[in-house]
Amino acid sequence: MQEKVRNQFGGTVMVIGIRPTVDFAFKLMFGSPEHSRVTIHFLNAVLGRQLRITEITIRNPFLGKDNEDDKLSVLDIRAIDEHGRLLNIEMQTTLPAGMPQRLTYYTARVYSDQMNEGDPYSSLRPAISICVLTRPMFPDASELHLEFQLRTSSGLLLTEDLQVHLLQLSNLDVTAENVFEASAIEQWAYFMLNADKLTLEDVKRLFPDPEFTEAAGILEMISKSPEQQMHYEARLKFQRDEAAKLEAARLGATRDELEAARVEGRVEGLRKGELLGRIAVLQELLGVAEPTPAELSSYDEPHLSELAETLQRQIRSRGQ
Repeated sequence: MQEKVRNQFGGTVMVIGIRPTVDFAFKLMFGSPEHSRVTIHFLNAVLGRQLRITEITIRNPFLGKDNEDDKLSVLDIRAIDEHGRLLNIEMQTTLPAGMPQRLTYYTARVYSDQMNEGDPYSSLRPAISICVLTRPMFPDASELHLEFQLRTSSGLLLTEDLQVHLLQLSNLDVTAENVFEASAIEQWAYFMLNADKLTLEDVKRLFPDPEFTEAAGILEMISKSPEQQMHYEARLKFQRDEAAKLEAARLGATRDELEAARVEGRVEGLRKGELLGRIAVLQELLGVAEPTPAELSSYDEPHLSELAETLQRQIRSRGQ
């Protein structure tokens, strides 16, 4: 929802009020063919020294049909540039189980799916994944941008054909006072973290390139369209629910329920049910399905408690 703020002349203006880190807004901003300049500017900021992009084709354009009820909708962006490089851009506000493996698998799959019978290996074009993270996948790394390629331990590059780029927004060290002079990738990180609190006039003042103003205009369109605003709010709620679920699992947040049952004198028998529910949530977050619910029902309370603590430690280790 847009809010009013006072400008330097004492009047009121509206802040953008839409977070680019909500996947619905993220895809509308970077996945609309009519706004390909925005996507190209972002990609060149991330890829930096590599071949500069001047043209791009969005392979799964935003068509306005993606919504919170469509389980098949894809809110990442798939594109190909004029050099034939296959690009995947996505936003993550949580860290799903097996995220490094998922990024590796997806990038390798995009790369290998190019091959048809009889094609020479030399026809393969690079596959590049770019993942924007609000939570760091590598907390010990201080860099904003992490680039992964196939290299020897001494740094000798085998090929640039497989690349994974992470943009860890929490590592941004730029303020409103110096963002104008920052690098393009730092400017995009600042924009993603702060656009919802800025006005269109702020964006024009803080960022040197017109692509940021165009991106801000896309976000403003969401706030002015009741249908898009509805889908945006639904995705924002979904992301908040997922984050809360993960945090609850980390903290073991079923203690209040157990205490309430204790007050009612229903502790006996409830403890096992509470453990079964807790394990189910943890298994879902970690992406594991063993032991099955049927197998778990035969476990005694100490065994269930031990399993829950093991899963809990795995969740906590992912969040560190």
